[in-house]
Amino acid sequence: MRSMIELSGISKSYGTGATRVPAIGNVSFSVAAGEFVSIVGPSGCGKSTILNMIAGFLPPTSGTLSVDGIPVAAGSVPQGLGYIFQKDTVLPWLTVGDNIGLGLRYRHEQKLRIERKVADLLAMAGLSGYEKLYPHQLSGGMRQRVALLMTLACDPAVLLLDEPFGALDTHTKIVLHKELLDIWRRLKQTIVMVTHDLDEAVTLSDRVIVLSAPPSRLILDHRVSIPHPRDVFSVREQEAFAGNVRAVWHVLGDEFRRNQAFDRIVTGSAA
Repeated sequence: MRSMIELSGISKSYGTGATRVPAIGNVSFSVAAGEFVSIVGPSGCGKSTILNMIAGFLPPTSGTLSVDGIPVAAGSVPQGLGYIFQKDTVLPWLTVGDNIGLGLRYRHEQKLRIERKVADLLAMAGLSGYEKLYPHQLSGGMRQRVALLMTLACDPAVLLLDEPFGALDTHTKIVLHKELLDIWRRLKQTIVMVTHDLDEAVTLSDRVIVLSAPPSRLILDHRVSIPHPRDVFSVREQEAFAGNVRAVWHVLGDEFRRNQAFDRIVTGSAA
């Protein structure tokens, strides 16, 4: 499979001189076309920063990034890339249908094509009949679904997801997991997701990448040994699911323990 995303020797620091703070130490990995990869790690390890560098929002301090073989230039979003944030980005003054079709209107698509595309996306996400409603009339899960459809409307080849389900209750989150996997199977995007939820990462992903505490490095690249398609409602009952969670937690838990021990030493020294 061809590589869609490549990170080589990426580092990121903030500040200069005595105030310089290294956030990402040296991280390299690749994501194949059509692959679903999740990134987990301690708070502050640079997970979202990595997404922002792939998207061209931030420049790396050192190293190189490419999307579909083209180097990423800071300040320029790679062609065919979509980004879903933790907080939904729907516009409250537009209807659901107008929100979903917004990007297509900016691309000057024909009105009939926009209407057909919006209708198809609403049907795919189980939201047919909601196109005339406004965001304040929707639940949090529905709003996040609309935010996802806003991005999908522009046919991205790459999706970056920054904790898109973190603020949702467990039931809504699992329903959206199912819809995301259904959409991914149909449209075959390359997906990189940042999450704090290890069960979520194992449920959805082909691979789970674990980063260390800052300055972060890659400490595990785990391939999830559960075949697709997956039933999100029953997959957690499988022994294979528990085995994959244990394999990742063995490394991630050790990293949390080391980080906590370091914090105690620093706090004790300061005292």
